[in-house]
Amino acid sequence: MRLHALRPLFELPSITWFSVQKDDTEAERKSLADNFDVHTLGPMIEDFTDTLAILETLDLVITVDSSVAHLAGAAGLPVWVLLPGYSEWRWLADRTDSPWYPSMRLFRQRQLGQWDPVIEEVRDALREWLDEPVDSHWR
Repeated sequence: MRLHALRPLFELPSITWFSVQKDDTEAERKSLADNFDVHTLGPMIEDFTDTLAILETLDLVITVDSSVAHLAGAAGLPVWVLLPGYSEWRWLADRTDSPWYPSMRLFRQRQLGQWDPVIEEVRDALREWLDEPVDSHWR
């Protein structure tokens, strides 16, 4: 998924975003940071200890199926994972939760390659999540 696909999420008001992505898409993240409250932390991360330290400071982690998803899930942190239409066996089928990570919520593509409906679903869920009292986020 291209980072720009998440633009509808970045447009939501009153949210500060942090990217822990480590790769060569720095230019893409820079252009988003120029328009939205997005902070790139990936270049400062040396290992999973650094990543976990950052994740523990966040209210919610939103990611694709990655090491960050598993790290946040294993730490019991609230994490939403966006899954492609044909995901790995570990995510099972037709579930919005994970038996391995109780703090995880799954958002699935219905058609391979079609991220827009998934982003819309996440945006709606994020709006609801923002309206909830802060204490209810840490069930």
